[in-house]
Amino acid sequence: MNTLISTNYNFPAQTAVYHGKVRDVYSIDNDYLVIIATDRISAFDVILPKGIPYKGQILNQIASLFLDATADIVPNWKLASPDPMVTVGMRCEPFRVEMVIRGYLTGSAWREYKAGARTLCGVILPDGMRENEKFPSPIITPTTKADEGHDENISKDEIIASGLVNREDYEQLERYTYALFQRGTEIAAEKGLILVDTKYEFGKREGKIYLIDEIHTPDSSRYFYADGYKERLERGEEQKQLSKEFVRKWLIKNNFQGKEGQRIPEMTPAYCESVSERYIELFEYITGEKFRRVDSGVDLSKRIESSISNYLAKTVSFSHALSKK
Repeated sequence: MNTLISTNYNFPAQTAVYHGKVRDVYSIDNDYLVIIATDRISAFDVILPKGIPYKGQILNQIASLFLDATADIVPNWKLASPDPMVTVGMRCEPFRVEMVIRGYLTGSAWREYKAGARTLCGVILPDGMRENEKFPSPIITPTTKADEGHDENISKDEIIASGLVNREDYEQLERYTYALFQRGTEIAAEKGLILVDTKYEFGKREGKIYLIDEIHTPDSSRYFYADGYKERLERGEEQKQLSKEFVRKWLIKNNFQGKEGQRIPEMTPAYCESVSERYIELFEYITGEKFRRVDSGVDLSKRIESSISNYLAKTVSFSHALSKK
């Protein structure tokens, strides 16, 4: 399998590098970021040992498409995508919260609701709701953005009182979040999908708020198929969904949930290929476009290094690109 699971580049003017669960982030001149979407896959806060073919390309291209499709709502960090697995953009100072927005009662919100909770991140929830039922209107349930360990739920009042984000900025983040979710919902509906929930991250640069990181990808969002949604809801059945939930279910079935002493089940080449096919299905449903496998027979690491180096060496300077943003 031709996958990219690690990088170790040294670009001109490189000042730092950060290796996340899935993305590797290179800081250039402390002012720009080169983000490489690798083929790594994580679940239960654990990076799994094998890469998934084309996963990085899929995530990067979905995020790039949605950044472009929402740029009229909020400016974003993206400047260019010089390789199918790479985005280059402006470095922003990130807010220390993630804006999670939910249109439906599912996932961790349902688990808390089922256990009796009727308030989530300061939002009061109506009684009598069923799993996967649509909220009367979308709710924002922010989390802290942890450097290590798990993100924690937090309310708007707690965010402002603690100084994580000032009131003016936070209320602008709320407005952007609702507008982005509405746009994502409309685009999903055109494809026969329901955007169930997602998260957005924002940063600030020279006093201006920007959308950063990925957006509306299957790693950051949950989608249901619209066809049959109401019937499955009425019967109390699981919804057919587009997300990486199928990977989590496979791990649970094989007795792994990231807990101490548990072993990751064997990821055979056949299993990794099956996951790749599911991600390609996700791409084609979400974008409405046919997925094109890029350069499957080349050395991915060398291709990406060359793509980035060529972009950075362009005669069009970063500052010129930024002035056109």
